[in-house]
Amino acid sequence: MKFRDHVVLITGASSGIGAALARELAREGARLVLMARRRERLDALCTELAPAEAVAHVGDVTRRADLDAAVALAVERWGRLDVAVANAGFGVVGPLAKLDVADYRRQFETNVFAAIETSKACLAELTKSRGRLVLIGSVAGYISTPNASPYAMSKFAVRAFAEALRPELAPQGVAVTLISPGFVESEIRQVDNRGGWHSKAKDPLPSWLPMPADVAAKKIVAAVYRRRREAIITFHGKVLVWLARFAPGVLRLAMRRGVRGRSEAKP
Repeated sequence: MKFRDHVVLITGASSGIGAALARELAREGARLVLMARRRERLDALCTELAPAEAVAHVGDVTRRADLDAAVALAVERWGRLDVAVANAGFGVVGPLAKLDVADYRRQFETNVFAAIETSKACLAELTKSRGRLVLIGSVAGYISTPNASPYAMSKFAVRAFAEALRPELAPQGVAVTLISPGFVESEIRQVDNRGGWHSKAKDPLPSWLPMPADVAAKKIVAAVYRRRREAIITFHGKVLVWLARFAPGVLRLAMRRGVRGRSEAKP
């Protein structure tokens, strides 16, 4: 087992990539502290993972005290922390004309500042264990699309944060892995701009496009185990990042045509 007896903290663990990572890491022998706001989801997941060792911690990543309590729980229960996965996040979308500055601030509070606070809360223990810090970014950290500027800005920031931390923490033995998924099965597209989940909201993506969360989790766990600098998850994500790096004009043309097509389609 790749992570036998490793103690892992996962934020945003109640659904999507976070829950799938919990399942995969449990199969790999990890001991888990699962943090999210929805207690019933966490309790159900801990029950599902038995006999793997997993404990729920209800908290909000925008509150440093909740993060500190999660780290303390790991240390109290198992005496160490080996891996921290800053996974919690959501997406604020919409055209600039319909968004307020408060929408951008809300996006950064969860996707950027909470990732920073998670990293700071875990740093001392990860240094002791010469562990791993995992930051969940996005292909949107390379490609900023129309009507999604808050989300893209936040993921660009996470990518910059990861790139700065790698050489900074390497002398302390802490590996930093940036995970940049494309579309993965999750509830993120059912969450509104204020972070509220709408269970009956329809996913706008075709069913064949998002990668199953369990498949993504296997790829992520493999990348973290190898202490990779970055893993771009999903084939379409790799294609888009390649275009952003080597053929940005193609992407710009596609986005202009997409915006023009939507505006022409309006009555």
